[in-house]
Amino acid sequence: MKKKILIGILVAIIAGAIGVWYFVFYKPTHFRRSVESEAALTISAKDIVKEFQTNEDSAYAKYNNKAIEVSGIVQQATTDSTGTTILLLSDDPMSNVSCRLKTVENNIQSGANITVKGLFTGFIGDVQLNEAIITKK
Repeated sequence: MKKKILIGILVAIIAGAIGVWYFVFYKPTHFRRSVESEAALTISAKDIVKEFQTNEDSAYAKYNNKAIEVSGIVQQATTDSTGTTILLLSDDPMSNVSCRLKTVENNIQSGANITVKGLFTGFIGDVQLNEAIITKK
């Protein structure tokens, strides 16, 4: 009887470890959305910022969790501690479009006019795009 209980506990621990591995390590890296293949809404940085400043609720309904292609002038390009390049596109000094690029880009100059395609993830003073790629330099 004790042997059956120990085997059951061991099987449960192994199944739990496999489940944790799958959902924590495997699934997030293998089942991600690919912004390259998605159709995107196209807009300028100035216009999307203005939409959120005018009516945030309707702008969220329009853009939430969708691919967006934004064009604008690079205000600042920085790399954070994880090696992710962050671009700030803006015509407005109070609010920007913040883009976290999928790959590290070292040759982006401030003042350059570019187009970035990414997944809209929120608006916290700035429009946030993640998993972004540069489609036009």
